[in-house]
Amino acid sequence: MDIEKIDYVLESLLFVSGEALKTEDIAAALDLQKSEIKAAVKRLKSKYGGKCGIHLMEYNGKLQFGTNPAYKEEVATVLNPIKEKELSKATLETIAIIAYKQPVTKLEVESIRGVNCDYTMQTLINLGMIEVVGRKEAIGNPKLYGTTDEFLKRFQLESIDKLPDYDDLLRSIEELKNRHVESDSLYNQFEIPDEQPPEFLQGENVEKIELPLEVAAATLTPSAEENMKSSDKSEQA
Repeated sequence: MDIEKIDYVLESLLFVSGEALKTEDIAAALDLQKSEIKAAVKRLKSKYGGKCGIHLMEYNGKLQFGTNPAYKEEVATVLNPIKEKELSKATLETIAIIAYKQPVTKLEVESIRGVNCDYTMQTLINLGMIEVVGRKEAIGNPKLYGTTDEFLKRFQLESIDKLPDYDDLLRSIEELKNRHVESDSLYNQFEIPDEQPPEFLQGENVEKIELPLEVAAATLTPSAEENMKSSDKSEQA
C-alpha cells in the first residue's frame, strides 16, 4: 500500500469508528509495519492540527479524532446549552490519589483523604475514569483500582507514564475546579453532585473533616513524604 493510501485509509478508519483504535490492531489488520502507521500518524497530526477544527489525538497506543480545544466555547454553546457542574473538589482529590498511587485500594485512598470515599469512587467508576485492576494479597483480598483511558483523555495524557510533575497536576486540577465543565468540553459531559455521607450516617449530625488538597498531595510522592518527615522533626526539635 503506497504512503498516500495509508494516510487516507487511516483517516477513514478514525472518522468512521468515532472511538479510539489501537495502532497495533490497525497495523495487523492492514498487514502494515508499525513504523508505517507511526509515519502516517505523524503526517495526519500535521494535517489535523493547528487551527483545524479536528485534531488527531494519540494516547496509550490508541488513535482518535477529537475537537480542537481552541473552539471548545463555540462547540459547547451549540452542543451543551445547559451548564454542567464542575468536578467536585472531593472527586478531583480522589482521582489524583488513584492516579499517583495506583494500583490502590479504597481503604488506602480513604486513609489519605481522611473521609469515606464510597460515593466519589462509585461516581468515578460510573464515569469510566477508574476501574478495578486486580485484588491485593491481603486479608479480604480488597479490590485494587487504577485509572482508565477516559482519565487519559480527560487530562490529555498519552499514557500513565506521562503523568506530570505533581505540582503541575495540582495546577491543572485547580484550573478545572475554577471553570465549568461546559467550557472544558471535548468529550461526553457529566455532572458530579457533592459527596454525601455514607448510608449508615444519613440523618446524623456529622461533622465532615477533609484533608486540604495540599496535605493530601504531600502523601503522593516519596520526596514529599520525606519533606513532611523532616518538617515534623524540625518542629519536635
